[in-house]
Amino acid sequence: MVLPKVRELTVIVTGGAQGIGLAYARGFAERGHPVAIFDIDESVITTAETESAAGHPMIGVVMDVADQASVDRAVTQVEIALGPVSVLVNNAALFVSLAYVGWDDIDVDLWDRVMAVNLRGPFVCARRVLPGMYKAGGGRIINISSTTAYMGGYQRLHYVTSKAGIIGFTRALAREVGQADITVNAVAPGSTQSEGVLARYTSEVLNSVVARRSIPRPELPEDLVGAVIFLASDEASFITGQTIIVDGGHVFL
Repeated sequence: MVLPKVRELTVIVTGGAQGIGLAYARGFAERGHPVAIFDIDESVITTAETESAAGHPMIGVVMDVADQASVDRAVTQVEIALGPVSVLVNNAALFVSLAYVGWDDIDVDLWDRVMAVNLRGPFVCARRVLPGMYKAGGGRIINISSTTAYMGGYQRLHYVTSKAGIIGFTRALAREVGQADITVNAVAPGSTQSEGVLARYTSEVLNSVVARRSIPRPELPEDLVGAVIFLASDEASFITGQTIIVDGGHVFL
């Protein structure tokens, strides 16, 4: 399939070494946009090289979204290599590695780390790219939330709280940067069968989620790409502060 060519965007996808983040990155690369994938896992370098060899040009940067200095270095590297950042996809998050645990048994240090990655990370990354977007006269920030922010999530209070915070962060930041033609929106995926999820959960658990959907099939990383590409496009230039749920019709608002 030949995809339509649109104006070139320089894109950063955090948490892009694999899974859903890599699917977002491929979606942009397939449309001819320069893409940088960020990840704390050093495999991000190999991933970028493999994708580039397959015709999806990317650069990989090892960094920690929760660390201001690390974010500053990583974005500067992208600006030098690819130019000013047009689109930031705040995808990096702690999720699959989190054990189910009652709210009163969550270790405070773990709570802080989840908030640092899942909530402070998007803030720090947005703050670093926004000056360039102001200078360019516009930009797109797309934050990844979760349908658990609407449903609640059993024994994952730290994760659910962080993803609910993303929705508030999206709305408030949209209010502050809209005058500069910068939009800030969010996508809330349902349970998505990425590599990590498939390795963690039994088929019984995964099938039970599918059965509750209006479209009763597994959600794949590729199912989320269209919403993110749309929010980054000119067609979404008058949409901001919104959260799009992509879950096959499980959660309705």
